[in-house]
Amino acid sequence: MKRRDFMISAAGGVAGLALLPRMSFAAEGVIDWYTSSDSNILDFWTNTVKPAFEAANPGVSINLVDAGDGAGIIAIGERAIAAKQQGADPQADFFESGDALLPSGAIEAGVYANIAEAGLTNYSKVNPLAIQSDYSLPYRGSQVLLAYDSTKLSAADAPKNWDELVAWIKANPGQFVYNRPDKGGSGGNFVRRAIHQANGLDPAAFTVDNYTEEFGNEALGKAWAILSDIAPSLYDGGAYSSGNTQSIQLLAQGVVTMAPVWSDQVLQAIDQGVLPAETGLVQLQDLALAGGFTRSIVIENGVNRDAALKLADFILSEEIQSAILTELGGFPGVSWDYVSAELRERFADIVPLTIPTFPGGAWDGAINDGWYRNVAPNVDRNA
Repeated sequence: MKRRDFMISAAGGVAGLALLPRMSFAAEGVIDWYTSSDSNILDFWTNTVKPAFEAANPGVSINLVDAGDGAGIIAIGERAIAAKQQGADPQADFFESGDALLPSGAIEAGVYANIAEAGLTNYSKVNPLAIQSDYSLPYRGSQVLLAYDSTKLSAADAPKNWDELVAWIKANPGQFVYNRPDKGGSGGNFVRRAIHQANGLDPAAFTVDNYTEEFGNEALGKAWAILSDIAPSLYDGGAYSSGNTQSIQLLAQGVVTMAPVWSDQVLQAIDQGVLPAETGLVQLQDLALAGGFTRSIVIENGVNRDAALKLADFILSEEIQSAILTELGGFPGVSWDYVSAELRERFADIVPLTIPTFPGGAWDGAINDGWYRNVAPNVDRNA
């Protein structure tokens, strides 16, 4: 569950196309880079990646552009397809965040570079759990973790699997909170972890196109029973926070001892002093809570294709992958074996053995509606 929604319609992409500048010839040596991510990502590239890359590659610079949202990225992809057909310049070289399958036909049209075959020296370091397509590069991730107050709960006693977590919640009534699943991904992915638990710990059982009312009622119904069982033991006898941020605030205020949190948000909260440095973080080892990766795309027919591939290789370097952890609060896109020993030790309790995902589409509505009706019928959805 990303901060911005990339799954927008082709119609939205076409609408966004009209807002883009007219085609003109791009400057060689200036990588036209676009993002649909949030401002903290643009800041990270502005302050960390751009100066480091330009210092290592004299004569090459990066033009950082905020495309707004997924509609903007798709519109630029459509422009690249049109430029390919016309033998023109797409005025784009690099998408910081994108889906290789969008816009439809981009790969077939030859406008996205095959990253796997591009000869990147660091490509072999990419976490194989993160690879989704040969045409996109997973370079950073975020995953939901459990954060806890280590003055009340020791690392040795922190739950390491779902059964231990449920046992802890029931033994410590009022000390666990998660947000409503439609109000933020940390609570939403906690609910999805319960769905995985109720269905054989098999994320592959759920795909974007296999939702039916019958299957949904059966699969989700078992999860509602699990979540209803723990509800009386939650914060305030069954209350739910209003979003990712409020969960962190309740933990910071000492109101609760544990909450599911996004990895990047909690690491930044610790770095900024919102949460104490000794805040504990743990990931479930039987099956982790869901997460995902942000993937970059290189435009094959861009004027600066070769320089953009150098940039793709550069963001997999230890320097940038370490900064993703320490400055951005994200997860590395490379396997943890390629993270420094000091950082591996520092983050040992949150290194995931699995990185499960959960599809969107019809599942999202069914999960949100079902949760309100079956788990929290007394909660006002619009409040």
